Amino acid sequence: MGQPTQPTLQDVQAQVDRYISQYKEGYFDPQVLILRFCEELGELSREVSHRYGPKKKKPSEADGDMALELGDLLFILVCFANAQGYDLADIFERTMAKYETRDRGRWTPK
Repeated sequence: MGQPTQPTLQDVQAQVDRYISQYKEGYFDPQVLILRFCEELGELSREVSHRYGPKKKKPSEADGDMALELGDLLFILVCFANAQGYDLADIFERTMAKYETRDRGRWTPK
């Protein structure tokens, strides 16, 4: 059998929507989602700081999982996009076109 296919951004947005839609509360307000995003970014920042910065964790503190922190950020970002009716695949394509045009000669090619 072949390798399983990776979900598309549309798949990700649909899966998050199915998950959120099973609860009466639905998506949080935009302000709450942004605050949650900042909270998750802070958790990722703390892990990066402990791992790569001068302030190491105390021996009693457990190691965090940076991949899971990224996943939390992704989940909140998808919630925000869904709540606002944004298509992340379209946004990604537009953003890449901007970077590929704006930064075309900015970096040293390999």
